[in-house]
Amino acid sequence: MRAANLIAIDWGTSSFRAWAMTDDGTVVDEVSSPNGILAVPDGDFEGVFEAAVGAWLDANPDLPVIASGMITSRNGWCETPYLPLPVAAGNLARALRPFTTRKGRTIQFVTGAARNPETGLPDVIRGEETELVGHLAAGGSGQGLFVMPGTHSKWARAEGGALIDFETYMTGEIFAVLSKHSILGRLMAADAPPANDSFRRGVEVARNARSSITSTLFSARSLALFDRLAPTEIADYLSGLLIGEEVRSGVATHSGITEVTVVGRGDLADRFAMALDLFGVSVSKAEPGMARLGLLEIGKRAGLVST
Repeated sequence: MRAANLIAIDWGTSSFRAWAMTDDGTVVDEVSSPNGILAVPDGDFEGVFEAAVGAWLDANPDLPVIASGMITSRNGWCETPYLPLPVAAGNLARALRPFTTRKGRTIQFVTGAARNPETGLPDVIRGEETELVGHLAAGGSGQGLFVMPGTHSKWARAEGGALIDFETYMTGEIFAVLSKHSILGRLMAADAPPANDSFRRGVEVARNARSSITSTLFSARSLALFDRLAPTEIADYLSGLLIGEEVRSGVATHSGITEVTVVGRGDLADRFAMALDLFGVSVSKAEPGMARLGLLEIGKRAGLVST
């Protein structure tokens, strides 16, 4: 087995992923957990970090570490300032923020970017910019519209290999809150198998609705009350309503858009592709692992690993 040259960490709101890899991107070892920043016990980020990658660093203390995602947010371990748009691999590499843990480990944190920080409604991005860098490093197009599903989905526009604009949708977090902490979740069956027809049904309701999403959401309960939606179908129907509303808004915002690239994990990317297709938008899907490749590319630009 080849020796690793870099530890790359994608630490988001709801998940933690780390890879030990060589300078050509070969994964030597990897670890993942549900310990996103909102699920770290008592805010012990260093404890989660050490449990995940401490053994790798004990074996090779000089191994550089690079991390991106919500771990650099105000709710994370080390808050970093936002870069102005546009952003690309080069200025992300130049803006790396070194951080030393109590145990003396050094982590290079990738910062995020901000849109309209001084006027209008500000928006921020942390982590998805790294996925976009990875997509470009893997040979993907540096032009067009990118949909990046997640806890907080991003619709990002790139030109000339740089991120130039984006919008955030809290779709994933709203689904989690409604499922776990609202009356809409009371009739849901736990651990139900996927129900794609119910998901599509929700998307179609959102696409054709004339009323607000705050009204149509209640149909996830009312349909079930009249046995027109099974308990095993409620979660997928609700997911379809929310993703359908996001896509409806995104398509309206980017008037005339006919194709997008979806960047994200397989199951969620498939759902967004399904919804976009129902809106008549052509979809290409990036290969998995874009965050990992983005961290490697930024690490190379910063001189952490050889090019």
